[in-house]
Amino acid sequence: MSSPTSAADRRTFAAVASAPSLDVHVPTCPEWTLSDLVQHLGERRHFWAATVAAGPADAPPAETGAPVAPRDRETMLAWPAESTEQLLGALRASGPDRGCWTWWGASQSPQASGAVARHQLQEIAMHTYDAQLTVGAPQPLPDEVALDGVDEFPSTCCATTSPWPHKPAAVDFHTTEGRSRRLSLSADGARATGLPAPATAADASARGTAGELVLGLYGRIRLDSLKPDGDRGLVDLLQEPEE
Repeated sequence: MSSPTSAADRRTFAAVASAPSLDVHVPTCPEWTLSDLVQHLGERRHFWAATVAAGPADAPPAETGAPVAPRDRETMLAWPAESTEQLLGALRASGPDRGCWTWWGASQSPQASGAVARHQLQEIAMHTYDAQLTVGAPQPLPDEVALDGVDEFPSTCCATTSPWPHKPAAVDFHTTEGRSRRLSLSADGARATGLPAPATAADASARGTAGELVLGLYGRIRLDSLKPDGDRGLVDLLQEPEE
């Protein structure tokens, strides 16, 4: 059975394969060409495969020397499959609950291989969109990935125990599919939850399809295009600039 990770990779590489040149720059990652994007994907699969295989740790594994992507198009498009299989093999061997190092230690997401798999799927979805946009054929995020991203991004990328340096606030994200999440910001940090019942009014909110919200949170589209309400500056502070 095909994994969601390998299926997402195939969509990325289909977009790359249709490009007139691998030297074209990626609009959403302007410092990268398409070949840089493929290199990044291979490197990240290699890194996370080693991290998951290492198990519980206080630091990431030492640099493992990910190979450099080949330059010719046909070989390059086949090259990342090896690191993807390494990652999938490490995830299968560890199971979802085994601990490992992650950069999101202070978040609400566990430091475990299952959380790595979940976040890697979101990262691959973003770079699939990047590649598709570069060749002029952006596609909506897959529904299942997008809906999970509405939950995963606030819990992993926003939640923290670091104090919020502004006055306490609540920001809501509403999907047209019916799912909502609230991010509560205070001196105790940031925590993501479902909406309380009954829900008090938020200080700011954004509304769109799940795919639009995830693309906005990852900085691929402007969040202020997603029917923002309330303090729009709060929403902008949460927008992830890169991955």
